[in-house]
Amino acid sequence: MKPIIAPSILAADFSRLGNEVEEVLDAGADVIHFDVMDNHYVPNLSFGPVVLDSLKTRFPDTEFDVHLMVKPVEGMIDAFLDSGASYISIHPEATNHVHAALHRIRNGGARAGIVLNPSTSVNVVDELHGNFDLVLVMSVNPGFGGQKFIPETFRKLAKARTILDAHGLDTRLAVDGGVSLENIREAWQSGADFFVAGSSIFSSGNYKTVIDKMRLELS
Repeated sequence: MKPIIAPSILAADFSRLGNEVEEVLDAGADVIHFDVMDNHYVPNLSFGPVVLDSLKTRFPDTEFDVHLMVKPVEGMIDAFLDSGASYISIHPEATNHVHAALHRIRNGGARAGIVLNPSTSVNVVDELHGNFDLVLVMSVNPGFGGQKFIPETFRKLAKARTILDAHGLDTRLAVDGGVSLENIREAWQSGADFFVAGSSIFSSGNYKTVIDKMRLELS
C-alpha cells in the first residue's frame, strides 16, 4: 500500500494550530494525527473533541487519525466519532472489553485501530485479528512528544507484519514516536506503511522539505 505520512499536531504550535495544519497539508501530509491524553492513562493532558470539531469544520476533506490515550475509552470513542474522526485507535489496556470497543468504532463509521505500547505483546495482533483496520506500534512510551525512537521497534514491526500477512489482512501498520529521516526507511523495510511524525516535521524550518525527504526514503 502507498505509505502514509501523518504529522502529529502534538508537536505543532498550538497558538496557530489551524494554520499549522494547513501548512503541513500543503506540504504533502496525507493524514493529520491527533493525540488525545487524559492525564490518567498517560501523565499528560492534550486536547479533546471540540478541537477536532473546529479543525474538521475548516478542513472537511482531511482525514484525522485519533489516538486515544484515555481510560475509560468508550465515552471518548463516541465523542470523536461525532467530531468526524477517520481513524480511532485505542490501547487494549484502556478497556475491559476491547472487542466491543473496536466494533463501536467501526459501527460508528470510522476505521478502528489497536495500539501496542513498547511493553504490549505483539500477540495482541494475532488474538484480535479481523477486528481492526490499523495497528499502531508505539516506538516510545506514550504521553510526551520529542522522545527518542526505541530500536527494538523494528523487530516488533516485522513480527506484526508477519502476523497480518499470515491472516491475509489488508491492514495498515503504523509507527509512532521519534520517527525521523534517520529511521523511517528501516521502519518501512520492517513492514510499516503509516508513519506518524511530530517533532521531526514541526521542529524543522521547512515542512515540505522534510516530508519530501521522507517520501524519498520510502521510495
